[in-house]
Amino acid sequence: MQASSLLHSPAAERNREPILQVLQRVLPGAGGTALEIAAGSGQHAAHFARALPNWQWLPSDGDARVLPSIAAWCDGLPNVLPPLHVDVAAPQWDGVPPALDALYCANMVHISPWACCEGLMRGAARHLKAGAPLVLYGPFIQDSVPTAPSNLAFDADLRARDPAWGLRRLADVADLAREAGLRFQESVALPANNLLLVFLRAGG
Repeated sequence: MQASSLLHSPAAERNREPILQVLQRVLPGAGGTALEIAAGSGQHAAHFARALPNWQWLPSDGDARVLPSIAAWCDGLPNVLPPLHVDVAAPQWDGVPPALDALYCANMVHISPWACCEGLMRGAARHLKAGAPLVLYGPFIQDSVPTAPSNLAFDADLRARDPAWGLRRLADVADLAREAGLRFQESVALPANNLLLVFLRAGG
């Protein structure tokens, strides 16, 4: 592991185990290839790959500057492929296999323009096998549930930094997924007022 390349996210350190517990349930037991969009520091990729040895993990990010950190965190893990630079909003994802068994994305939808969420859904529809899961993690607004004050403050801070950012309504994300050919499966409440959303590619 090249320490000089390492980025560190305290939040990723805190949430990796609760997320993993859900992934162990919702990912197909036979294993396969999982693409991670917006892998960031690479901490999730390394943790999940170690805990899910029958899964081949393909981390990616839209910021090429973080790829060395992803590679450093995953150094020595035989089931992690070299990280890719993937612009999630692009019409094609260069280097991504055409038939993925799972797609995972954490904390991107609210810290990016809505076009990135649209691109994520289109890409999932293109690349996931029929019945394969798209798993999203982060804070979302639910119409029937009061939004936590901390999430309201976070949303206001995001929008002040960039008007195109902000927490998304779960209903809007689910509608976008359905239009792309993905079926909403479930929502799992996780610590710190975050949700893990599971969608399935149509046809399975």
